[in-house]
Amino acid sequence: MTERCIAYQGEPGSNSDMMCREHFADYLPHPYPTFEAAFEAARSGRCELAMIPLENSIAGRVADVHHLLPRSGLKIIGERYMRIRFDLMANPGVKISDIKVVASHMMALAQCRSLFREHGFLAETVGDTAGAARALAAHPDPTRGALAPPGAAALYGLETLAAGVEDAGDNTTRFVVLTADRDPPAPPEGASCMTSFVFQVKNVPAALYKALGGFATNGVNMTKLESYAEGAAFAATMFYAEVVGRPEDANLKRAFDELEFFTRRFEILGVYEAAPWRAGR
Repeated sequence: MTERCIAYQGEPGSNSDMMCREHFADYLPHPYPTFEAAFEAARSGRCELAMIPLENSIAGRVADVHHLLPRSGLKIIGERYMRIRFDLMANPGVKISDIKVVASHMMALAQCRSLFREHGFLAETVGDTAGAARALAAHPDPTRGALAPPGAAALYGLETLAAGVEDAGDNTTRFVVLTADRDPPAPPEGASCMTSFVFQVKNVPAALYKALGGFATNGVNMTKLESYAEGAAFAATMFYAEVVGRPEDANLKRAFDELEFFTRRFEILGVYEAAPWRAGR
């Protein structure tokens, strides 16, 4: 029997790798160098699922994912939240005063700005947090450090110089679970659900105001609304939104009917059970 696998962007020891192992223990985590490659692995069937970070409580949304998701052909079937921790690590014997440059993924660097202000480090952006640790282990340099999840130090033979260097104690990243199944099983009956979708309004006065009015009049809780430009001309503004409920709920169905009247594009990206984290925050 072929082992099932779940795709993620990054390298072994990254937060995405740990999320796959924690929440899908019966799947083999498969690393890919880019988000595009991880999406394609799930879309093509090489992997049954993909675990992708969507947003961070400090650094904000992962912009690449917002552009890739609507065009991926994948559906969101779940969400997971992870308390994010980063350690500063270096080659054995290196002191923190020796370090001049610290490498990591751009999202990690954005979550640890205080460390750089305190020590005057130069930041170097690389493709992955754990990849920064692996590269430093492969090419030792006493003037360089890596910012990576705690487990990466032991995995790659580095020493931790400072633990928990993220700017906020509640630093959290939200991941979504994706599948190529165009009609995935519905969430359990009675479960609190989220619906994610994208839309583009028509070019008429007050179109966005009118398109969103149905959510207010029908009592639908919209938890997220973000805009992003599509295309180099900045002429087409897309909106990514999330609401509480299922599309078949009477109030949400009426709200979607009104939304579609004022939009030129509308697509539901997924209907999934709300993570327990939402209830406890």
